[in-house]
Amino acid sequence: MSRSGNLQYEAEALGASLPPLLVDAERLASAVSLGVHGRRKAGMGESFWQFRRYRQEDSSSVIDWRQSAKSQHLFVREREWEAAQSVWFWCDSSPGMRFSSGRVTKSERAKLIALALASLLVRGGERVALYGAAHAPASSRAALRRIGHTLLALPAVDRALPPDAAITKNAQFVWLSDFLSPLDDVEITLRRLSRSAVAGVLVHIIDPAEEDFPFTGRTRFEDALAEQSEIVGRAETIAGAYRARFKAHAEALGALARRLGWSCIAHRTDRSPQTALTALYADMSGA
Repeated sequence: MSRSGNLQYEAEALGASLPPLLVDAERLASAVSLGVHGRRKAGMGESFWQFRRYRQEDSSSVIDWRQSAKSQHLFVREREWEAAQSVWFWCDSSPGMRFSSGRVTKSERAKLIALALASLLVRGGERVALYGAAHAPASSRAALRRIGHTLLALPAVDRALPPDAAITKNAQFVWLSDFLSPLDDVEITLRRLSRSAVAGVLVHIIDPAEEDFPFTGRTRFEDALAEQSEIVGRAETIAGAYRARFKAHAEALGALARRLGWSCIAHRTDRSPQTALTALYADMSGA
């Protein structure tokens, strides 16, 4: 085979190893990474992070005399915390996540945000993994590709809640779902995860039709599996009560998360995923 043939073969092999989901996620991560700061923080390590003004509680041994000599103030050289954080992802793959009133399903958007966030974290040297999968958290391009392929292959199963699986201590957890499960079940799961000293964030994925209820006239509603249905003669007559109930459910979800020390970020699929990713990354970074 000629050299050009070898290059073509390698290029095709590389392309096959990068599913469109990963390509889109990398593009989204690249756009967001230009406008956010890293998750670095002061701590034990060898890498220089920043200079800061000397405080009374600091030991004189941490003063950087060379930097201090350049001004009238004393400065301390801080080092970067080098212990990589493990971040676990769970994407709800229940049938209801396949719903879409527009161009993108809730499941597709959840997977895109999860993989883009994983890409940002790997760029910062942190370890990522899918919760319940066989692979431990890792910080590498191979880990990202593995997560991308696994997300694409996720079957629609009747289980919206994360299973009881092994997880590293003091990790962070990102749970992406429409959270239409009973809140009592969500609370039980959150408490179980929190027992592993896990902090995390809920990403509430919302289809605009679920929140706005734009239906009018005679409308037939079906569940995700098309096993149950109901016909409403004039859908607009129940719109107000429905919207109030949906809002109350979302507010209760946020209150539950805060009560257990988690964060909750809502994202509608008709809005830019870049906005959601920026907010999510900033929240996890403590910004």
